[in-house]
Amino acid sequence: MLVKSLESGVWSQKTNLFLTPDSRLQTFLIMNEQLRTLFPITKEVVYLNHAAVAPPPLPTVEAVKAQLEDVALHGTLNYRNWVAVKERARTSLAQLLCARPEQVAFVRNTSDALSTVANGLRWRAGDNLVTFRREFPSNVYAWLRLRDEFGVEVRMCEERDGRIDIEELVGLIDSSTRVVAISQVQYASGFRVDLERLGRAARAHDALLVVDVIQALGVIPTDVEAELIDVAAGSCHKWLLTPEGLGFLYLSDRARARIRPTLVGWMSVREPEDYFNFEQPWKQGALAWETGNNATALLHGLDASLRLLLETGVEQINSHLNDLTDYLCERLSGRDYRIVSSRRAGEKSQIVCLEHTGGWTPMKLYSHLKREKIIVAPRGGRLRISPHLYNISGEIDSLLETLP
Repeated sequence: MLVKSLESGVWSQKTNLFLTPDSRLQTFLIMNEQLRTLFPITKEVVYLNHAAVAPPPLPTVEAVKAQLEDVALHGTLNYRNWVAVKERARTSLAQLLCARPEQVAFVRNTSDALSTVANGLRWRAGDNLVTFRREFPSNVYAWLRLRDEFGVEVRMCEERDGRIDIEELVGLIDSSTRVVAISQVQYASGFRVDLERLGRAARAHDALLVVDVIQALGVIPTDVEAELIDVAAGSCHKWLLTPEGLGFLYLSDRARARIRPTLVGWMSVREPEDYFNFEQPWKQGALAWETGNNATALLHGLDASLRLLLETGVEQINSHLNDLTDYLCERLSGRDYRIVSSRRAGEKSQIVCLEHTGGWTPMKLYSHLKREKIIVAPRGGRLRISPHLYNISGEIDSLLETLP
């Protein structure tokens, strides 16, 4: 495995060679067969639905099982070890975000993370919020409640030919905008937004940039500081290759100064084991948002998945998925399909959404492929294809050959 990233290359323990950026991708492709052995699903189906739920790799499954077996055999004897694994997972997640560990809290899911942000801001009459019409509902309902409860105006940018017009989106921001809420990658089109540009526009009006990163983190390099992200929310069951039931919340120092923890518990304070000291301050950073015990077994699984992603390298995964999706789109040229997803530089992602121009509905296409053991998803009136690090061009060929 690739074990140490350097500024201009990587040292490969397996080959004992220093790899330049060009040779890194080739080495990743060589590693691909080794990666595939960690995903037994490859023996059963062609799985191209990671934007919904990803099958966890074997090390992740074993880590979850090992923690449950530890509880079954030893009870709380190894509790401190479980805490250490949780903090290691937090550090790895912070590394993916380019954040500090204390800025990252574990929550149940994306909806919880976004709702606690919406509820924790002090809203005023005349405030508005800017978002996108086709956001996933997790990034809509939390804000619509503010409209209904406090009269906050919710402004929505429209989709334009599978894209978000950044000028239109920025044009909705004004001096009364408190939050700009957007997904890093759109679930129903695969469109990737220019977060840094949007962040600059938000800060010009002193608004917070709140980003749902669930469709990007782990496969697209993310830097919350450089991209001016104030809040990042997501779950771990997609590109982070962890079973469902675990999410996260990142808060910048700027956001932490404005957002109050509204759902709190015994773990939210500085010294949670000082049980009768009810006058304690909240924990620093985002840690106050951890109310109680997390899903310990899932955190062990996340720890294993994050090690795999970080050792493989997010930039290498991103390059591999760019190649696979470019290959898919090129091979569809001249066939009865319209590629909805933007393939422009800076806008494309590992998600490709299609429409059949000859009358096949997305659900009919999905069912046809499923019968042939090729798993994709119908989403937003489109067929969505979303490979991950272990998928290969031969599986894309199988998809192409099976599509009507």
